[in-house]
Formats: sequence, structure tokens, C-alpha cells
Amino acid sequence: RKTPTFLQHTRMADSAQAAALLEQVNAAAFKVRELKSNKAGKADIKAAVDVLLKSKADYKALTGQDPPATTANQSKPAATPAAVAPAAASGDSKADAVLEQVNAAALQVRNLKSSKADKAEIKAAVDQLLKFKAEYKAITGQDPPPSAPMQQGAKKAEARAAQEAKEAAVKASGGLSKSEQKRLAKAARKAEAKAAKAATNPPPAQGSGKPKEADIPPEKYHEGRMQAVAALKADGPIQPYPHKFHVSISLANFLKKYEGLEKAETSPDVVSVAGRIHLARASGKHLRFYTIHGEGTTLQVFAQSNEHKDPEVTFEQIHDIIKRGDVIGVKGHPTRTKTGELSICPMELKLLSPCLHMLPKASGQNSGLTNQETRYRQRYLDLIMNPGVRQNFIVRSQIIKYIRNFFDAIGFLEVETPMMNQIAGGATAKPFITHHNDLGIDLFMRVAPELYLKMLVVGGYDRVYEIGRQFRNEQIDLTHNPEFTSCEFYMAYADYNDILQITETLVSGMVKAITGSYVIQYQPDGPTGKTLDIDFTPPFRRISMISGLEEATGRKFPSPEEFGSEATRQFLDDLCTELGIDCTAPRTTARLTDKLVGEYLESQAINPTFICDHPQIMSPLAKWHRDMPGLTERFELFVATKEICNAYTELNDPAVQRERFEQQAKDKAAGDDEAQAIDEAFVRALEHGLPPTGGWGMGIDRMAMFLTNSNNIKEVLLFPAMRPEASAQDGAAESSA
Repeated sequence: RKTPTFLQHTRMADSAQAAALLEQVNAAAFKVRELKSNKAGKADIKAAVDVLLKSKADYKALTGQDPPATTANQSKPAATPAAVAPAAASGDSKADAVLEQVNAAALQVRNLKSSKADKAEIKAAVDQLLKFKAEYKAITGQDPPPSAPMQQGAKKAEARAAQEAKEAAVKASGGLSKSEQKRLAKAARKAEAKAAKAATNPPPAQGSGKPKEADIPPEKYHEGRMQAVAALKADGPIQPYPHKFHVSISLANFLKKYEGLEKAETSPDVVSVAGRIHLARASGKHLRFYTIHGEGTTLQVFAQSNEHKDPEVTFEQIHDIIKRGDVIGVKGHPTRTKTGELSICPMELKLLSPCLHMLPKASGQNSGLTNQETRYRQRYLDLIMNPGVRQNFIVRSQIIKYIRNFFDAIGFLEVETPMMNQIAGGATAKPFITHHNDLGIDLFMRVAPELYLKMLVVGGYDRVYEIGRQFRNEQIDLTHNPEFTSCEFYMAYADYNDILQITETLVSGMVKAITGSYVIQYQPDGPTGKTLDIDFTPPFRRISMISGLEEATGRKFPSPEEFGSEATRQFLDDLCTELGIDCTAPRTTARLTDKLVGEYLESQAINPTFICDHPQIMSPLAKWHRDMPGLTERFELFVATKEICNAYTELNDPAVQRERFEQQAKDKAAGDDEAQAIDEAFVRALEHGLPPTGGWGMGIDRMAMFLTNSNNIKEVLLFPAMRPEASAQDGAAESSA
């Protein structure tokens, strides 16, 4: 074409053809920006850029100048081009001219938002857009069509691209092979289909649709759900908290019963299941998918509007109400989708209990809830979001069930004894104190049930056991909780050798029954730490305490018969100082010996190890050793350096028992608040005759830690003791500072 003169350019700029070409340039530029922002394929972006360049070239050939730069990538408000408006007004109706102004202003607003321009600039552009829309409505009596530049410009651009592809295929067909001609023709057909799809499904206007759940702040989500549930309770169409929903089959049994369904096959059975929604998504208006959790398993709900049969509520109503986290009931047909997913296709879907809080969002291997404070304080949420946690407490229950069945099978009777006592006895531990208002006295929460159980043996129950809670006012750490669960049993006419054999049989059998093997893996420092292979194959290793300490320290210890003397206490005090072993006051013989055992013997016990033959001064309730004076017939079982069992031949001489209590009382007076007091009621029971008896105790929580590979006792306690939330937050702030 010839280069236009200035007068020709003026006439062309005033023409409707120039306005149409400029509109094509705007639409093509918008298409390029849209594809880039959506991170489309390189081929799609290149095709759109080619269309834009061709539109610009056509405009320049017609007008003799480049299109106004502001229409393609402007960042400041720009008025409607003066050359276009008169042409539109003169060539078309006034409404068309105003509509063009609306389109240009809308494009301006989108450009400013996408480039994150200043709020004042965006507001000015929006005000201009609203002004043009008001003018259009004043002329036509109706709002301007939405997204006009996208619908019209994109349609023309796509049509032009399709036509060009078609023309290129025809032009090139002369010198090409038939296969190449077919390929080009197929490409042209695809371009036509793409253009048709773009025309019938224009991109939605920016800001349309409901906000995504993830974009709503949790407090706003909670407020919105509260309002929605209140509206349902007031006006319906459903009540959010029904009294009853009949479940005809569990999720686990559903999966088992209908696993034989083929793809796209639906069973004629009508069943009803229930669970909590963890995932929810829609595929158009008439198809919804949900994943519900319950009983440790999951099931897909495949909801289709044409299968909806509930006369009380429409498909849209019920599915617009339910959200992720809600508990729902589903009545329908078992089916397997075309993709092979076993599902239930609902005829009716009921909201059973709405979740008013936004559930944490899972992603990949992250469950969405990993913060330990939140997990332990809100265990219900932990169980919802972390299915593996559920297994910890199933294993814990299996341990208790195995112990109960084991003792029942060999003739033991399970009993219950008081949890509040006037004297804290049965173990060396600091008790909790409570107050009885009616009696006007302080009582101690029990630290162990031992003394009551031995009274029952005196009374004629030869084999008794109790599984229950104990309370010790001690530290909270990875292996200690103020209240914990233990099992104790007492067996008449048995000694600690018999109890040791029972312990090996019980513990090894339990591990094999629950895990399937005698060997387990345990990570004492957590999932990222070292892994220990612990072998519970019987028989277990045995170490005599004093001889084991002598071997480990290379020192000769005083005779066990002298362990009650001050000389022995001083020897142990000096030895701990020399070896750098810390022991807080009071530095009694029992406490110093215990510290040495922890450092040199317990620390080496990885596989199950019996540490036997404790000094009498450490075991006030155990019977003296028949072959080694000064020691007792006692053992403790350690696994991975932690004690799980304690047992001994029971002391049944009331005179000796009183002497042991008196020694404990001296330690208590010296400041040892864990030492036991004299229990006259128990001594009186022994005076009635306790037969030779073996006694035993196990910490259930510790055993559960090993069989669930948990290095924190809180992982096996449903509701562990926690510091008050304010204190916990203050402590976290201090550590972060």
C-alpha cells in the first residue's frame, strides 16, 4: 500500500473501518496478556502474538501510523481515542460509540489491576468506567453486555486465526504430499473448533464467582458458617442437627462387600453410610465429588443431579450447604465410576453435623496439621486430620486387651482399688494432694495400687491384677506424664524367679501378637533420628545391679550389708562427684545408687534387659535376697534405656516391713519428698499373714510408645497434661526470642 498522506490519514481515522481494526488490536492484546497470566503453552502464546502483530500491521497500513500505545499495554488512565469516538458516532449509533467507551474503560481497569497500579489510578479508571456504563444505560435502558471486548475481540481474533490457518493449508497443498495436506487440514479444523469454543464460552469476567475457601480468613469463615447454620435452623430448608441417621453398613464393610463391582457398574442395592467430608469438588452444576472419612478408611461420594431423589431438598440446595469438614449421611447405590473408583451414588444426602471451623488444608505428604501444641490440645482435630494417629491408640488398646486376656487365662482376677488414700504408699514417688470436704482431711491420689492388692492376697485372692490410673506429682517430659496407666499383679506362692519367667512370656508374646515379629524398630530421637532394632526374643539379658556397677565403673563397692551406713553413702557421694554424675539434694544412698545405675547400666539396655538384685535400702517393699545379704529379690525390665516393668518377691515379715518404713520415714524427714511414710494399716494386714508372693508392675504408656515408635509419651495419651495455654505461649515466645 502507499503511505497515506496526512489528510488521508485523518479521513481513515474517522472511518468505522479504523475503529474496527483498533478494536481487533485491543482484543488481541488482551488475549496475549490473558494467556501469559494463566501461564498457557508457548505455542498458544505465540499464535496470539502473531494475531496481535497482524492486527497492528493492518491498522498501520490503513491509517499510516501505529495503534495508540495506550490501548495495548497502558499503565495510566487514558481517554477514549478521539479519532475513534467520532467515527463510531458518525458511522454507527450513539449507543455503539458509548459501548466502545465502556469497553476501552473496562480494558483500562483490567490493565491497571494486572500491573498492580496505584489505588488512586485504579479508582479513577473505575469511576470513568461507571460513568460510561451510566451513559449507555441512559441511552438504551439496559446495562452494557458484560466483557464486551473479550467476547467480541476474542471471537474476531480466533476467527481470523482459524481462517488464516485454513488459507495457509489450501495455499500450501499444491506442492505437499497427501499426508501433509491431511495434517494441515486437521490443524485447520482444530483451529475452527477452538474459535467456536472461544465464541460460545468466553472467559469469565474478573472477580466473578464465589471466593475459594482457601482465600477466606479462618475467622471470617467461622463467622460465615455460624450465620449460615443459624439461618438453616430458622428457615430451613433443612435442620443442620438431626436426631438420627440410620447407617446400614460401615465404610470398611462397604469397601469389602462391593469391591467386585466392574467399571461403570452400579449395584441395585440401596445402602446408607456416614462420614466426615475431607475433600469436596464440583464438576459443573450437576456433578459433585466428596471423599468422606470414617472408621479409619475413606469412600468417594459420586453425586449426580439426575440420581437425586430427596423430595425435601433440591440437588443444588443440599450441595450448596455442605462444606469440607461436615459430617454427612448418604443413602444410595454402590457404584464403580468409569475411572475405576469404588463409590456411592447418592439418592439422598443429609447434613448430620456442620463443621463451623475451616479444616487445615492438606498438601502432598503434609496432613495440614503438624503443630504439636495444637495436635495435643485439640486431639479431636488431630484424629480428623492425621489418620496415622488413630493407629497409635488402637495399638494401645490392643496392649491392654492382650494383658487382660493373658492374666484371665492363667486364673487371675481383675479388681479395682481406691484412688484416694490417707497415706501415699506403694511406690517411691511424690503424690498429688486433694481435700475431702465432708471428712475435713487431705487425701493423696494414689501413686500405686500395691498395698491394697497385697491386702487382697492376705484375704484369700491368690491371683489378682489391676489395670488403672496412677498419679505422681513429678516432671512432664518426653517419657513422663503426671497421670499414667499401669498394670500390677500379685501371685501367691511365687517368687521373683517365677515372675521373671511370666514377664518374658507376656512381653515377648505381646510384641509378636501385635506387630507380627519379635523384632521392632524404634527411633528414640524421633522420625529423623537414629533407628534401633529391638529384639524381644526370649530369654532376655540379666544383670545383677551391684556387680554390674563394679564392672562398669572399675570400683569395688562396699558390701551390700553396709549400704545402710553413712560410710557407704559417703563412698557413693564421692564416686558420683569423681565421675561427674549430677545428683540433686538430698544425696541419700538410694538416690546416689539410682543415678549410677541410670548412667552405667540403664543406658546400655537397648534389647530387653533385667537389672536384678537391688539393695534393700532402695526397695522397702521387696523381700531380702536369700543368697546375697543386703540385697533384695527384685528386678526391673529396661528396653531402649527405659524401664517398663518392676517386680520382686514381696516382703511378708511385718517386723521387717516396719523397719523399712521407718528408714523411708528418715529419708522423708531429710527432705526426700518421694520417700514413703509408715502405713500402719498395711503392717496390720501383714500381721494376719501374707503367703509367699511375687508382685509385678508395668507402665502401659511406655510399652505403647515402643510398639507405636513414639518417642513422646503424649503421642500415646489421648489427652496428655499440658501447660495452661498462656504459659505455653509465653514459653514459645521466650524460646523464639
